[in-house]
Amino acid sequence: MKAFSIQKSVISLALVALVGIAFSSCSMIGGKDKEPSYQLSSLQALWQENNTEHFVRFTSEQSDETSYLYGREWDEAEDVFEEDLLPYGNGWFKYKFESNGKLTEIHLMDNGGAEIPKVYVVTKLTSTDLEYYEKDRSSNKFYFSKVVETK
Repeated sequence: MKAFSIQKSVISLALVALVGIAFSSCSMIGGKDKEPSYQLSSLQALWQENNTEHFVRFTSEQSDETSYLYGREWDEAEDVFEEDLLPYGNGWFKYKFESNGKLTEIHLMDNGGAEIPKVYVVTKLTSTDLEYYEKDRSSNKFYFSKVVETK
């Protein structure tokens, strides 16, 4: 009888261990802990903010700093168009994009050569949509749609 009790305890312990392994495997397969991974090439395009007249273009043009590229933004509601922007002045920014979704922008200013850094976290980047928020102010969210350009 004692041997049967020990055997029953071993079987119970083995079942508990198997159930634990199964649950931990399921949570790993679900991928909720997986870091996002984005491609720079998906970001490099012309984007329109939330059906407004505010546009942002992420280019592949290398900036004066090796890890940064150039981008531009303008607001046509204020009668400012992309062709109105003076190279490397107001409306221009340098940016660095990391595959984990960290987007660093350094906005360039004409007056005095000031550079204003901003850090964003990309939460969605598809062939048609871009969403991100300001790293230190997550309530500042931005939504963009890719503009299909015709030439």
